[in-house]
Amino acid sequence: MNHRKLSAGEVAGTYDITAPVTEAELLSIAQAFARRRLARGRKITQPALAFEYLQILLQDYEHEVFSAIFLDSQHRVIKFEELFRGTIDAASVYPREVVKKALANNSASVILVHNHPSDDPEPSDADRRITQRLKEALGLVEIRVIDHIVVGSSEGYKSERGYV
Repeated sequence: MNHRKLSAGEVAGTYDITAPVTEAELLSIAQAFARRRLARGRKITQPALAFEYLQILLQDYEHEVFSAIFLDSQHRVIKFEELFRGTIDAASVYPREVVKKALANNSASVILVHNHPSDDPEPSDADRRITQRLKEALGLVEIRVIDHIVVGSSEGYKSERGYV
């Protein structure tokens, strides 16, 4: 992707397109911005925006990907990491490995996220069960699960906040 097709706009945070851009290039640009918004040190002050960034990053996978945003005590991003890859309708998630990663990153809290390639972001019973297992496992080492986000492609995302 040739990012020279973009130049800074007159208004802060805006860009001018200086040459034709394909849909694939636009998606690549959006994913680069999303990664930047979830980079180390960024404070998550507007969860809905973070969820939109997560949707941009995970919506096009043809298989389930389970990820986490590891946060410090001020809700600043320590790391966004893809933890497990699965099949078209499931991913095996191992609480022990999530706890190890959270401790290795010195996390105070985490936001769990995975995609549904079927495009339906409604959390399944299995999603609710793994959320509860992870909440319990991480709670033993005083790491809080803030939310579990399920991402669809065109159908958006759903927060399990009501279940956490």
